[in-house]
Amino acid sequence: MTLTQPATEQQTTWRLKGVGYEFCNCDPGCTCNFSGFPSSSDGSCQALVVNEIHEGRCGDVDLSGVTAAALIKWPKAIHDGGGTAVFVAAPETTEEQIGALAQIFTGQLGGNPWVILGTTFEPGGLIKAPISVKGDGLDATVEIEGVGRAVGSVLRNPVTNEPHEAHIVLPTGFIWKDGNCGVGSFEAEAEGLSLTFEDSNWILYEFDWAHDR
Repeated sequence: MTLTQPATEQQTTWRLKGVGYEFCNCDPGCTCNFSGFPSSSDGSCQALVVNEIHEGRCGDVDLSGVTAAALIKWPKAIHDGGGTAVFVAAPETTEEQIGALAQIFTGQLGGNPWVILGTTFEPGGLIKAPISVKGDGLDATVEIEGVGRAVGSVLRNPVTNEPHEAHIVLPTGFIWKDGNCGVGSFEAEAEGLSLTFEDSNWILYEFDWAHDR
């Protein structure tokens, strides 16, 4: 499937609100949120992200209840660009919904964070596959049938092994403003893009993205 869709005047107003599950190859906490550069061993940024859209609309297209995922690989920091993204939509997602999300996620319709992120990667494909999220809070498992899975857990005190709650608060953050931090492992492969990391960054967050012009 193609991820490039013609923009229409009716679809320039959009809003997505829900919960995000972000796994990347940085150390837990992700230094990109502080210095702007990855803490990965090779300086790359590689991620598996799932977004559960609880409330959403693009023009007259209802996006509420849609779950979408992305495998993204940048060779360096995100702002250096040169990335490749493979998107995954649940099988029940309609072509109309995919068309709307394609425009949003590639930045064609403006609005943060995608007007910024969309300039940093090239779409490497779009597939349909069942996406499931199970668990409670930071103790969560994400499975994408035929693509891969991610397992996240809460941080633990190194002395007592008790759960250690840690948040990153970004008052001006354009992806999320309050990230609940944990440690996760993920493995996924689709359209030639392969990601495998253990005991790396995992962040649970709520998002509220919109653009109205």
